[in-house]
Order: sequence, then C-alpha cells, then structure tokens
Amino acid sequence: MLGASLNKVFDYFKSRWQSSWNYSLWALLIFPLSPLVGAVTVGFVSLITWLKQSRKINHRPINWGFALLSVLLIVSAGFAQDKTAAFLGLFNFLPFFLLFAAHSALIQTFAQLRQMAWALVIGSMPVVIIGFGQLFLGWSFKFEIFWVVLSWTVRPGGNPPGRIASFFLHANTFAAYLTIVFILGLGLWLEQWAERQRGRGAEGQRGRRERLTATYPLLSQSPIPNPQPPVPSPQSPVSNAQSPIPFIFLTVAVIADFIALIFTNSRNGWAIAIFACLAYALYQGWRILVGGVAAIVSSVLLAAFAPSPVAHIFRWVVPAFFWARLNDDMYPDRPVALMRKTQWEFAWSLAQQHPLTGWGLRSFSTLYNAKMQIPLGHPHNLFLMLSAETGFLNALLFCGLLAWILITGVQLLQKSKYLNTGDRLIFFSYLLAFSGWILLNTVDVTLFDFRLNALSWLIVAAICGVIDRYSQKDRLGSHQN
Repeated sequence: MLGASLNKVFDYFKSRWQSSWNYSLWALLIFPLSPLVGAVTVGFVSLITWLKQSRKINHRPINWGFALLSVLLIVSAGFAQDKTAAFLGLFNFLPFFLLFAAHSALIQTFAQLRQMAWALVIGSMPVVIIGFGQLFLGWSFKFEIFWVVLSWTVRPGGNPPGRIASFFLHANTFAAYLTIVFILGLGLWLEQWAERQRGRGAEGQRGRRERLTATYPLLSQSPIPNPQPPVPSPQSPVSNAQSPIPFIFLTVAVIADFIALIFTNSRNGWAIAIFACLAYALYQGWRILVGGVAAIVSSVLLAAFAPSPVAHIFRWVVPAFFWARLNDDMYPDRPVALMRKTQWEFAWSLAQQHPLTGWGLRSFSTLYNAKMQIPLGHPHNLFLMLSAETGFLNALLFCGLLAWILITGVQLLQKSKYLNTGDRLIFFSYLLAFSGWILLNTVDVTLFDFRLNALSWLIVAAICGVIDRYSQKDRLGSHQN
C-alpha cells in the first residue's frame, strides 16, 4: 500500500517535469522580490529533475567532483573548533551543488539560455526602479507578508548612505547582482541589434531591386532570384526581428542597470562592467569602441593615481565621484582593519596554520573580531576564505572544478561546428557573466546572499548543460566522419 502511494507521488512529480523549466523562469523573475518563494520554486524544480533524470545526473564526471568536494567539506566541518557554525556553513554550498547538478541536466539549449537572460533582465527592472526612488526620492519602507514570504526593506538614502542598495542589504551585494544582469542584458541587446541590422540589410536589398525593376522593366523578366527575407531567430522568447519593442526595452533596461551600477559606488562592479564592455567590443571586432573605452578608463585611472601635476589635468574632466572613489580619497579615514589587504593577509595566515582542514566554515568572522576588534563577515575573497576555513585541498578542488567548466566552455565556443553566430554570442555572454562572478569573488564573497548564490550556480549550470549536450554532438560527429 505504501509502495503504491509512493509510486503515485513519484509519477506526479515526473509528470510535472515538462513544465519545470517554466517554474525556474518564474523563480528567476521573482527572486529579487521574494527570495523564499524563489528558493522553494527552484528547490521544487531541482527535485523534479532529479526524479526524472537521476541516471544522467549520476553519470556526469563533473557531478562526481562536486560530490567529492561535498564529502571533504563535511569532513572539514567535523574538525572545526565551532562545529555548529561549520555545519551551518555547509548550507551555503551543499544545496547549491544539488541545484547545479539538477539544472545542468535541465538546461540544454541556447533557447533556454536566452529565456533565462530575459527573465533576469525583466526581473531587474522593479528592483532598479525602487533603488532610484530610494536614492533620489528618499523612498523608505518595510513591508512584510507572513514574515519572510515577502519581505521588503528599503532604507532611505541607500546602504551605506549615499549608495543605492534597493531590496538588497548592502550596495556591494546589489552591485554584484547588477553586474551579472548587465552582462547578460548587454548580450541580448547585441543579439537584437544584429538581427535588426540583418533585417535592414535585406530590406535595403529588396528596395534596390524594386527601384531597378521600376526603372528597367526588363529586369523583372531576368532569372536573378529575389532575395529572401531573413528568417527571425526562433530562439528568443520575446524577440521579433520586425518589432522594435524588445530592442527598445533592452536598451532602456541595459542603460538603467548600468546607471544603477554606477550609483552603487562599487569599484568592483565598475571594473567588471568595463571589462565586460571591452570583451564584447573585442568579440564583435569594434576596434574604435575598444579604443574609446580604453581612453576613458585611462583618463579615470590617471585622475585617480597619476602624480599630482598629471592627475590635476585629468581631474578637470573626470568627476571626483569616480577618481576619489578609486583612490579612497572619498573615505580617507577608513580603519586599517577594513582594508582588503589586511583581511587577505589575515585569511592567508589562518590557512597556513591549518592547511589541511582549515578552521571551519563561518570561523573567519569570529577570529578576525577577536584579533582586530572589528566585526567583519568575510575576508572579501572567496578563495582565501575557503583556504582559511576548509583547507587548501578543498579550495583547490573547488577552483579546479570551476576552472574546468570555464576552460571547457571556451573550447566549445572556439571549436564546436554546431554553434551558429547567434548561439555563440549568447554562450559568450554566459561565459562572460561566469568570469565576472569569479572576478567579483576575488574581491568580495557573494555566497552569503541567497539570491546571488542561487543565480551564480544557475548560470554555471546553464553553461555546463550546454557544454555536455554539444560536446556529445561533436564527439558523435567526429565518430561518423
């Protein structure tokens, strides 16, 4: 009786798998507004996918690597001085490894990559609007429904004051979110722009043909074939090459995200956004744009760090908002203990003292407070934090798994014969967002915000799922040849 009931439950979940991807898209839309609802939805999708594709998930070598890392993290927690805190810290890793494994089996196509990017860009708009109201109109409110089901806290003037944070707890966290959304949104915008250019080219060719035919009627009897109109890409869920609405929306969204990123006053966010713009310009072969961006960046850097006579020249042009933030003139009295260099040195010394098992997850804050008398949640570098809290072996294995995914993704982008131009661009966008996430975590730690952590692992899962599918195609194609 019990077995029959369990079978009915499993059959129900399996039957829901076909629409589970739609649930993931809804989760991405609502994540910034309700992390709890987004988490429950993503967990539900992961469960359904595991039930449906457990064999496929269990046979992937990358998942074996994360399974081994999970075991080693549990062992490390067992050796921690504060075992309770260490085992609680595992929840920032193990559930997301399961999410990654499930969604890398669920996300397999470039159409899904586009849909995921669109959901993120659309979902960012309410958050950015609230942020602008917070910073410029003094909006502030605290709104809760059933405690954490829907919990919005917006502080007037931002957090820290003068830095836009919106629904996020800190401006740096909001900047990390905006950086990822900005990169993916810019990739969608470039794709739309290319589609519109192709459409205009085809329309111009047809127009020239019609004018020639009207002038020289005999041409209408020539055997020259009429040019065919471009076929709109079926991959984009909201895209239509004949409609300007998606392009206009993306233009507004990308500009709004970029402006909000500027007002987060996050140097890390600025640097990665500029890096992304340069990477896209190089990928598109826009040398003039590369030169222009390089000139702007050089001017800002010279205004911030050049010797005084040179710096004063550039400070006539570059606003102090930028150069004073870069060289810390905006915050001249910051304590030494809050400097990243101090935090990194302390984390490295902890790692050297316990190189095998570390001090235990969530231990850095306590140890740093005892040493420096300043509360600090993390050392602003994920990889140093892992080395200090879980040991060098775990940190190296974690970095190795991420590096394997990134390198394999770049190889697929370069060598696969099954990727067309449009697909290459959206895949490049995801690789760029992944690279941006890695760079962010060299100067910050994003995993303590559930929304950012889930979003990061969904992007990695999307890359890994496409790699798995198209690598198999390449292998089958080479065997047939």
